[in-house]
Amino acid sequence: MELVEGEDLSQRIARLRAPGASARQAGMPLDEVLPIPKQIAEALEAAHEQGIVHRDLKPANIKLRADGTVKVLDFGLAKAIDTVPEGRHFSVADHSPTITSPAMTMRGMILGTAAYMSPEQARGRTVDQRADIWALGAILFEMLSGKPPFAGETVTDILARVMERDPDWSAVPAATPANVMRVLRRCLEKDPARRLRHVADARLELEDAHEPVAALQSPAPSV
Repeated sequence: MELVEGEDLSQRIARLRAPGASARQAGMPLDEVLPIPKQIAEALEAAHEQGIVHRDLKPANIKLRADGTVKVLDFGLAKAIDTVPEGRHFSVADHSPTITSPAMTMRGMILGTAAYMSPEQARGRTVDQRADIWALGAILFEMLSGKPPFAGETVTDILARVMERDPDWSAVPAATPANVMRVLRRCLEKDPARRLRHVADARLELEDAHEPVAALQSPAPSV
């Protein structure tokens, strides 16, 4: 197993909520945000091309290296899904795996982490790459707003919100580029038939959004 140095994305986001953090900046600055989901999308694109769906994409599974490289970790649920036996188990925390026991059922099985789980996952239905696309949208929402799009005191509360409620779109900064908002909304479509089908589509939109931000921050040429 590769040892990846650096903090994970959940730690980076947690600093936004720490005592003494700026009250004016709920989420991460846009120039810090955009390179991260773009690289997550690249990793997912490579996995999906190999027929692998992560199924437990969340900030704690994303490492941020000091050189700016983003690593997507822990494809354990994706590898185990074809061999798990009968049973069902839920954890009690929104950022913990909803499944922590090898006792699973192939029908009605719920795998993943509640706060980043797609509606079809929450219902125990068969999932494809669009479950990862949903999770990418949930992570992007949290980076921009400083909070997950679906939260609650218990796993049951969170799953109910995932299936029945829309995110609080007003929590996303008004200065967020239109194509980033388009990615967010298309990733977080509850109906998978209306959701982005290929993560490459999200990557391309995020690349287009990142270029103007980078250009604005480039130093002016000397004369």
